[in-house]
Amino acid sequence: MYKRVRLTDTVEVPPKHLADVSENRVKALLQDKLEGRMDEDVGSVVSVIDVHDIGDGAVLPNRPGVYYDVEFDALTYDPGMQEVVDGTVVETVEFGAFVGIGPVDGLLHVSQITDEYLNFDAANQQLASSDSDKTLGVDDAVRVRIVTKSIDERNPRDSKIGLTAKQPGLGKHEWLDSEKRRREQQSEGVVEED
Repeated sequence: MYKRVRLTDTVEVPPKHLADVSENRVKALLQDKLEGRMDEDVGSVVSVIDVHDIGDGAVLPNRPGVYYDVEFDALTYDPGMQEVVDGTVVETVEFGAFVGIGPVDGLLHVSQITDEYLNFDAANQQLASSDSDKTLGVDDAVRVRIVTKSIDERNPRDSKIGLTAKQPGLGKHEWLDSEKRRREQQSEGVVEED
């Protein structure tokens, strides 16, 4: 879920920028420091939006810059447990598909895609069913549910988000549209028979 949150942090203004400790300068320094970083409390910082308060600067021994406590608003993305999200497949591998959901990727394990057995087709970079014409490949749009979440603040790339698409209303958008059309045709057929 995307949220606008009020945060505080400390930013170092390098000596070459001490003549310009403005909101724009501090915002740029915060963006460099925080955007893309994962935090267990707020999720992934997508963007620093507004700077509200720049405190008094402090000089630390043997450090060249001046440190300012800053209060600011940021746009964050924090994937919630059991949240249903739309995403795009960014990579397929033998054991499943990585799905981009907001600024992070989650793993849709092959066992969580469909009840059908899926083979990895390396040549076409897709997972393909041997029982039907279902395939899942890069750039496919999917609707998934977040079922596990483990955030590693020190190494955001090691954070893990587990996904499922095996529940009703979840899966590749194309499959969902096809199922919807099939149900509509069935209900129209029932109406016509009456």
